[in-house]
Amino acid sequence: MPRRIEHLAGEIVRLQAELDREIEKRREDLGWRLNESLVEFEHGITQRHRQLRLGVGTFMGRSPLTTVVTAPLIYSLIIPVLLIDAWASLYQAICFRAYRIPRVRRSRYIVVDRGRLGYLNAVEALNCLYCEYANGVVAYVREISSRTEQYWCPIKHALAITDPHLRYYQFLEYGDAEGYRARLEEFRKRLRTEPMDVDPAAKPDGSGRSTQTHPV
Repeated sequence: MPRRIEHLAGEIVRLQAELDREIEKRREDLGWRLNESLVEFEHGITQRHRQLRLGVGTFMGRSPLTTVVTAPLIYSLIIPVLLIDAWASLYQAICFRAYRIPRVRRSRYIVVDRGRLGYLNAVEALNCLYCEYANGVVAYVREISSRTEQYWCPIKHALAITDPHLRYYQFLEYGDAEGYRARLEEFRKRLRTEPMDVDPAAKPDGSGRSTQTHPV
């Protein structure tokens, strides 16, 4: 990989780490933190959340008619999402084993935790459950497909694409025939030797603030 491209890829990783730090600061401002996959709220925050909860009747009464009418169509997407989730899981369980590719840890991408927020009513919690599951499946399948692409075709496109997966930046340049023939096995070997995923949420937190703990 040309040094300039390698530098830019490293800069993306650095910026992501900086963004994560800023998000952590924002969490502290809102009075909560993660402690070994547990959400801990400062004392009194949970009670304040319950006070801000909107009743289901009031919530439905304020909902636009278009929202109510289109809700069945929106929720009907759960059927293909469930099928994609199941099929992608079956695919990697069989094919990744055959190719000796580390399997994607599903729990890293599909996280269900918003329903425990005290300021959400039952309908809002259901909406959040649907969204976090559907978007988690998309992210999960994207990682499976990116590993597949690295194994079979680690080549960049000639045309610009929007928001490529992170593996894409390491791929061979379009038209680099010699590189493809010489380095394809290198890409496969690199993929096979990747370490297992480590849950970034499992971080010990040593602050001594008064907290209320809710499992995630």
